[in-house]
Amino acid sequence: MGDHKEQPLRVGAAVRRRRRALELTLAVVSARSGLSVPFLSQIENDRARPSTSSLEKVADALRTTAVELLAAADPACSVDVVRGDGSEPLSRPRSRSLVRGHHQMHASEFTGDHDAGREFQYRNDQLMYVADGAVEIEAEGRAYCLGRGDTLYLTGGVRHRWRAAESDTRVIVVAVAEHIEAVRDRPRR
Repeated sequence: MGDHKEQPLRVGAAVRRRRRALELTLAVVSARSGLSVPFLSQIENDRARPSTSSLEKVADALRTTAVELLAAADPACSVDVVRGDGSEPLSRPRSRSLVRGHHQMHASEFTGDHDAGREFQYRNDQLMYVADGAVEIEAEGRAYCLGRGDTLYLTGGVRHRWRAAESDTRVIVVAVAEHIEAVRDRPRR
């Protein structure tokens, strides 16, 4: 249970990502594929499952193949368990993804130290949670020391760098995925 191989694929998100990457509107894909805009919208929102023929038409319109769209598809599961591997000591530096697939949220676990000189800047917001140990974070010209149980929230675009202050440090980073256009509400005029 919870294994992606047991779940059907949702191709809609892969179609949408490809269309947006090419900066195409649904109307342009409709004209190229011969499929209606409402049907394409239903495909993108996983409210309709395209036939093989329709998926090939969409793929041609997006200058790719049906096989590539299916390979980029998300599993249609709402629950997925990512098990930890308790065999490795915490002091060994490593990172692992806590969320499989291409979703609106990304989460990673960092154990031990990493390249403290590396500067990060993400387009969308993120939250850092210190599960064990301690970290030193530099963001917007200020230094922050965080211990076990502390969190740091960074809005999108903030440049930062961090390092483990203790050898057994474990940090969880949760962020809005890069492919999501998370924009703050703008004041209406």
